[in-house]
Amino acid sequence: MKSALKISGYCLIRKNRVVLDGRVLFETGPMDFSSFAAEAYLHFNTCYPKFHKMDNLSKLGFLASDILIRDKKITESFKGREIAIMLMNSSSSLDTDKTYQQTITDRNNYFPSPAVFVYTLPNVVIGEICIRHKIYGEGNFFITEKFDAILLDHIVNHLFNDGLALCCIAGWTEVNGENYESALFLIEESSGTGSGIANFGPAETESIYQGI
Repeated sequence: MKSALKISGYCLIRKNRVVLDGRVLFETGPMDFSSFAAEAYLHFNTCYPKFHKMDNLSKLGFLASDILIRDKKITESFKGREIAIMLMNSSSSLDTDKTYQQTITDRNNYFPSPAVFVYTLPNVVIGEICIRHKIYGEGNFFITEKFDAILLDHIVNHLFNDGLALCCIAGWTEVNGENYESALFLIEESSGTGSGIANFGPAETESIYQGI
């Protein structure tokens, strides 16, 4: 019988604020997302030059995951192939799709950008996280109308029950214009080290998400 799962950490980013495990670590006054992302990058001493070339969805997911696991040492506790990443949002990569569309709409001013086009798939954010942390496990990006705690529970339990992961970064990462939010959870078996933040289940993840 498989062990119950626990939330061993979570990171919430919304409204110019970064919350880790219930503690506000960083907050700014009103500003657009690109400016906020740049400020957060500097505040957390994130040394990763490629960050500045990413689209906004990848920047958000990258920041949230990096802050979430930087002190958890999961890559020391698990092999890269034992860690899964499961994300969801409601608009896919629409924010970047619109930017790319602007480069090809006017045939008299036609300047399609490969650097923008490469981000017109939502799962690219998973790839950026995997490259940064050398994660090689299961990865998938789901499109849902809103944060779906029940679907998240089903997906993550399937991974663990089928032996596809021993650790999972899962949750919501959405950017649509200046509306953005990320709620990522680090999930492990309860038999692992530490007691965790909470049991993993729909009620717990929904409560944490709504508490942003």
